[in-house]
Amino acid sequence: MPDKNNKRDSSRDSHFRKQISSKEKSRLRARKRGPGDIWFGVGTFGVVGWAVAVPTVIGVFLGAWIDIKNQGQYSWALMLMGIGMALGCLNAWFWISRQNKSINKERDEDDS
Repeated sequence: MPDKNNKRDSSRDSHFRKQISSKEKSRLRARKRGPGDIWFGVGTFGVVGWAVAVPTVIGVFLGAWIDIKNQGQYSWALMLMGIGMALGCLNAWFWISRQNKSINKERDEDDS
């Protein structure tokens, strides 16, 4: 009868080796790219910030203009600010999703 502990140990060793291999490949990729990755990360934060801020500010200004022209019961500035923020977050999410797919595709190509 096969020893179950040996199978578990073998499975753990295999998993551990895969983790080490993946981390080493990641480290080598980062070394090959150089320090530019840090600035890429900072730039990504900037792009995401602008992707949310611009539609929000446009919504506020458009809503304020509507509020000035048409005195109503509801604040268009607040409503359009919320809509602008939602659109900005959606825009940022799509952008980050696309970047993530690109990074994963590059990682898969490097692993092959």
